[in-house]
Amino acid sequence: MAFSKVSVSLLLLFFFSHSSSYATSGFTHDHATSSHSQAQKLIRSLNLFPKKPVNIVQGGHADFVPGKIVEKKFSFLGDSGPSLEDLGHHAAWFSFSINANMAFSKVSVSLLLLFFFSHSSSYATSGFTHDHATSSHSQAQKLIRSLNLFPKKPVNIVQGGHADFVPGKIVEKKFSFLGDSGPSLEDLGHHAGYYSLPHSKAARMFYFFFESRKSKDDPVVIWLTGGPGCGSEIALFYENGPFHIANNLSLTWNDYGWDQASNILFIDQPTGTGFSYTTDSSDYRHDEAGISNDLYDFLQEFFKTHPEFVKNDFYITGESYAGHYIPALAYRINQANKQNLGIHINLKGLAIGNGLTNPAIQYPAFPDFALENKIITKADYDDIIKSVPDCERDSKTCETQGGKSCETALYSCQSIFKSIMYIAGDINYYDIRKKCEGDMCYDFQNVESLLNMENVKSALGVGDDLDFVSCSSQVYNDMAQDWMRNLAVGIPSLLEDGIKLLLEFKVGSCHGVVRPKKAFGTSPTLKFMVDGVEAGSLNSFGPLSFLKVHEAGHLVPMDQPKAALQMLKSWMGGNLTQTK
Repeated sequence: MAFSKVSVSLLLLFFFSHSSSYATSGFTHDHATSSHSQAQKLIRSLNLFPKKPVNIVQGGHADFVPGKIVEKKFSFLGDSGPSLEDLGHHAAWFSFSINANMAFSKVSVSLLLLFFFSHSSSYATSGFTHDHATSSHSQAQKLIRSLNLFPKKPVNIVQGGHADFVPGKIVEKKFSFLGDSGPSLEDLGHHAGYYSLPHSKAARMFYFFFESRKSKDDPVVIWLTGGPGCGSEIALFYENGPFHIANNLSLTWNDYGWDQASNILFIDQPTGTGFSYTTDSSDYRHDEAGISNDLYDFLQEFFKTHPEFVKNDFYITGESYAGHYIPALAYRINQANKQNLGIHINLKGLAIGNGLTNPAIQYPAFPDFALENKIITKADYDDIIKSVPDCERDSKTCETQGGKSCETALYSCQSIFKSIMYIAGDINYYDIRKKCEGDMCYDFQNVESLLNMENVKSALGVGDDLDFVSCSSQVYNDMAQDWMRNLAVGIPSLLEDGIKLLLEFKVGSCHGVVRPKKAFGTSPTLKFMVDGVEAGSLNSFGPLSFLKVHEAGHLVPMDQPKAALQMLKSWMGGNLTQTK
């Protein structure tokens, strides 16, 4: 609950069992009937199961002091929250007498439990509310339910020691989802494996690797799914992987899978996501430094295991929260290459689809987008933009101070989005052309059913004790202080080094990610053509390209698979502006 900047006390509800003396005092019919069932109906409708019908304790009144308050400060947040002094949450007992001449029955003593929440100025900037995405399980659950996913665990952690953990080791196997009817394992070139993260106590990163259906000389592409905390298998089976899942859980080839043009990696990361797991909770990541180091370490070992791909061009791709992961990994690789560290990774470009990269600029763009698309009225817009200055101010503080200030920034900026969604109702915020059905905006439940089958896990080399965690609520919350970080700061140096950047956005503009030179802003808008049909619009200057794909929502490869594959081919081939 977002409190105003005043002290707030909870509303207290009294329920008095009536006697015959006030049966005509105007109480409703439900009360007048004195029916136990009506009270039970009310209680059960709230899914409540009190152990007693009322609180009464045995004993005398010797220690009773009328008019006295006994109060203490408390916190439900544990060590993760503000101090008791800054938080200003109080609980108390107040002792009072009820006089016989009052309109109630002759009761001598009653105790009142009082909660009092002081919303001090120090707490006002701490960012803790019931629905704060950084500290609340509910925001992660909202994301998960919107995809119709029901992971059995909040994160993948298994019991056991670290005795068998070998840091930096890949254990990989070839597999086939096609059974005897498909090509041989050797010809298919489908791999699944675990990599033991060297900068961890016992973390293992799971991945898929699909060799190109066309040529092993095609570029190597890594795909990173957002969330944060969602497994790469959502993209693999619903967007740009080799297969789609039918309702009977059988698989069909995806004619527009990106393995038609690349050797593609799908990674379950950060630790705890998908099939990735650890035996030690200290291995969970909280920032891009830890995540990019893990991914870089994995790529080094991957190319040692598959040296035939080292010479290939390399591209980093993904969507949504991967707008954080992608620039961080690209910068990490580029710096190592420039310092001649490890295996040289032939990084050529990065592609970010509807990514969260520079939140301080992107969040304030939401009201404009909502107004332009008639999701809100001008009056709504004028009210919502009053929250923009707080978002911008707190975002600046996040950049300079980090830590808890970034949680405050997230709360401030998320209030813009939440205000729009309160008005929008059941609109699908992933694709405003569509409606959500209750909590469900997309139905990805089949991926959980498929990957939790024992024979599937066995084929992939996944242990029986692991469940597929489609989206991890714990990983989502663990990234709270990373969310509002500006990951665009490293992009200019990448562009200067000739590394290509492709942006695809629905909200705002490319200025949310990078501030290009004036020449980009004045570059002509070209039609993006696919098989002679206009599929989008394109602006380009030097290594920077900004593409809007028509008739697509947040998940472009799912909504427009043919256009997405053509985009990838043309961009990697250096002829994005020449599509026909």
